Amino acid sequence: MQIGPRYKKARYLGAPVFRKTQTQKYALRSQEKGKTTKGRRGGKSEFGRQMLEKQKARYSYGVSSGQFGKYVKNALQTTGDNAKNLLQTLEGRLDNVILRAGFAPSRSAARQMVSHGHIVVNGKKVTIPSYEVSVGDKVTIREGSKNKVIFSKLDEELKNNKAPAWLAINTEVKEIKIEGVPSVDTTELLFDVKSVLEFYTR
Repeated sequence: MQIGPRYKKARYLGAPVFRKTQTQKYALRSQEKGKTTKGRRGGKSEFGRQMLEKQKARYSYGVSSGQFGKYVKNALQTTGDNAKNLLQTLEGRLDNVILRAGFAPSRSAARQMVSHGHIVVNGKKVTIPSYEVSVGDKVTIREGSKNKVIFSKLDEELKNNKAPAWLAINTEVKEIKIEGVPSVDTTELLFDVKSVLEFYTR
């Protein structure tokens, strides 16, 4: 997915949706930038605000516009809470699981790990970042990839990572087990999922 200059994109969205924008340096730069641009733009319409939330959600999970639209459509057509349906799909992506478990320092790194064939699900190599995991699945690193440079700091990353309750991490064998339905605390999100759904149901 083509993104372009991440600092510029994050400032436009008003949220640190990329790893390089989740630093003190970026926060200070944004603060200074905000002082110089304050008052230049008028308030957004409801449609504009909803579109912005959609963009925040899409970039937060690194999903293309078309794919994100399909996720929302499926969430709306599935019985139950539409917001939970959508978040379950997004959180259940294999690249997201790799990130949440602490196996990758960023979402782009997680996608690279999967697409380059370094990740195995239930003993079978999976190269599709959008692969949807299920409860009971076991995700591991391919045996021939364990000594790759991309995993050189994995032990350190795992020590500092706090995985969500629906993931069980075996740090010794480097295994991730999906123990529950993928979910996320909405207070941790950088976007308003309700506004995202409203954008697609106008």
